[in-house]
Amino acid sequence: METAEFIHILDREGRSLAAAAAEAGPEAKVPTCPEWQVRDLLRHTGAVHRWATSFVAEGHPSFRPFDEPPDLDGDPLLNWFREGHGRLVDTLSAASPDLLCWQFLPAPSPLAFWARRQAHETAVHRVDAESARGRIPEEIAPEFTADFAADGVDELLRGFHARAGSGVRTEEPRVLRVRATDTADAVWTVRLSSEPPVTVRDAEGDADCEVSGPAALLYLSLWNRLPLPTATGDDSLARLWRETSAVN
Repeated sequence: METAEFIHILDREGRSLAAAAAEAGPEAKVPTCPEWQVRDLLRHTGAVHRWATSFVAEGHPSFRPFDEPPDLDGDPLLNWFREGHGRLVDTLSAASPDLLCWQFLPAPSPLAFWARRQAHETAVHRVDAESARGRIPEEIAPEFTADFAADGVDELLRGFHARAGSGVRTEEPRVLRVRATDTADAVWTVRLSSEPPVTVRDAEGDADCEVSGPAALLYLSLWNRLPLPTATGDDSLARLWRETSAVN
């Protein structure tokens, strides 16, 4: 997918997140993130948007932590979220392809990284906001194209869970396969061990367990917004994913 496509999705998903949050209200529980209310979701995502904007706008070369979100609620909080989301979209849209700044996952360029990462960050949290107003993730999944959803699976498996912080480990080597049934060549082989998972985008060798389904359902289930779809083989590996794959 092209950077412009990710920016377009980021724009759409952020607007939809704000609309769902406004309908649900700040005190509504977020079923997909049980420890949160809508106000927590807006504060978190708004802080992430501003954090991402700072790297792109300033060409900042190294990590720095989030700023604490302001103690706002109700309409002022929604307005703060919308302002930060709009600034992120505008900053990415205006950024040079030659931008140099810090990034934390492999990508063709920092601009490509931040556009992709913020599109997926916002899409997943839009699902959270929709859940707060009563929609279930199965209803929302078809709104994501198979290509975008498969890209999100790829980012999660080959990006986040390739890092030292991944908690998905096994005492003995095991192999988990993830297969999107509606997208050509969207299959991943995840080699598990006591080290961080090693994932290739290929059906390489035998697998102890295979999880398969439409890309959008895989996307939301691997981000723990839905139960995992069909699992064949040793389903203890599917349970392991559910129990240990949270990304902090």
